[in-house]
Amino acid sequence: MPSRLAAAALLGLLTLPSAAAQAMPPLRVPPGFTATLYAQGFARPRLMALAPNGDVFLSDMRAGKVYVLADRNRDGKADGNLVYASGLDRPHGLAFHGGYLYVAENARVLRYAYKSGDIRASGAPQQIVSLPKDGEHETRSLAFGPDGRLYVSSGSSCNVCRETDARRASVWVYDADGQTGKLFASGLRNAVGLDFLGGQLYASNNGRDYLGDDTPPESFFRLSAGGFYGWPTCFTVGRRQVNDPQYRKASCARALPAFSTVTAHSAPLGITFYDAALFPASYRGQMLAALHGSSIRATRSGYKVVKIDPVSGKVSDFISGFLDGQTVLGRPVGLTVARDGALLVSDDLNGMVYRVAYRK
Repeated sequence: MPSRLAAAALLGLLTLPSAAAQAMPPLRVPPGFTATLYAQGFARPRLMALAPNGDVFLSDMRAGKVYVLADRNRDGKADGNLVYASGLDRPHGLAFHGGYLYVAENARVLRYAYKSGDIRASGAPQQIVSLPKDGEHETRSLAFGPDGRLYVSSGSSCNVCRETDARRASVWVYDADGQTGKLFASGLRNAVGLDFLGGQLYASNNGRDYLGDDTPPESFFRLSAGGFYGWPTCFTVGRRQVNDPQYRKASCARALPAFSTVTAHSAPLGITFYDAALFPASYRGQMLAALHGSSIRATRSGYKVVKIDPVSGKVSDFISGFLDGQTVLGRPVGLTVARDGALLVSDDLNGMVYRVAYRK
């Protein structure tokens, strides 16, 4: 173990899985790929971010912690679970920018001064953005664009309603220091996944409940400044927006449709675009999306990672095995591409992170 990690163990910042650690689910991946356990022992692991030096940072909502999952010896496994920061309120979205680690808590965005290789926060964080607290959707996500600005999503307070707080069911954009915030995109019931491909911001979105097993489809959007994406009055079916039954007289004329959809209630969460060289060339520039899985559908849907073509919207399965018949074995959440080109996938049911690689 490298000396800095050994020091962390002595300080009590490093935890290692017990000898009786549970086995990972029997994940299924395409020929040539492998799925292995990268890290485990978390309470509710969610989203990840890659530090400038290649370390993987992970949010744990239930533990109120942000971990560093360093793989300094490059053996495809985390050297241990290093606690970078603790005492947080449901930390979720993470991003690095301009010498800071940004963390989206339930009701605010914080940033920590960060130097390459840091394994513990060197000081107290700075609050830079205030967000709406609690509600039906309690996670907050963030991403930095190529314009150097901070994009933050907050879910709705309800299943279907007209919000009075414009920060809900939307994505806002801020300067990197949290100033000059303004509405960027609205009508997004719960846009958990945010990522850029070039200068284009993409989002996953969780549709409303209680319209049956197959309505509405879950959606993926290309977001643009000032865009309205339907909720609560409309939702995408096929390639057009249609009225929600509770708002039959509302106009859907200005609601922009999703470029891709998947089965209702499959709960798309984290997304990332594959930008490395380890996977076959056909994966370059493709969106990978974690479908967390249904909670109210009679026959379960989701529980897998899919590949989505950002041009055509075509969806194909990539990682399965989180569901055996109707028995849930895991729930994928966050996705990030590691320094070596492998894909890391967090699972908040088992408290694990998996590593999916390709054998050239």
